[in-house]
Amino acid sequence: MNLLSQLSPPFGSRRKSKRVGRGTGSGNGKTCGKGHKGQKSRSGPKIRAAFEGGQMPLNRRLPKRGFRNPFKRQIATVNLDALERMAGEAVHLDMNDWVRDGIVKNARDGVKILGRGEMSRAMTVRAHYFSEAARKKILSAGGKPEEII
Repeated sequence: MNLLSQLSPPFGSRRKSKRVGRGTGSGNGKTCGKGHKGQKSRSGPKIRAAFEGGQMPLNRRLPKRGFRNPFKRQIATVNLDALERMAGEAVHLDMNDWVRDGIVKNARDGVKILGRGEMSRAMTVRAHYFSEAARKKILSAGGKPEEII
């Protein structure tokens, strides 16, 4: 039985910190593994990731046009023909099935069902949005479009 006072991390999971500047025999004496002179050998704050040594940075050199909405909603789309192909014997279809089968790669802000293709049998389809055409085709096949809120 292990007591809390006897617990220790597994062997090899923790490493000792690198002690620098403790003489030449340690292998990290004198310059402490930083080499000689230069910006990266100095103490103090390091250079930020996009800094190019005073040259005009890439993000300022590239042209910019238009407006990029940071709040844009990214909705994955699935057509009825894809649902028809993957359905098999399923009666209920939802996002988990589409992600598992690779029809939807990344459902960030939801999934919308579009009306390309036909529905041959009744299925309950659960998604965030439906186009009018898709909704009509699902209903005409005897199915049920359920909106996820």
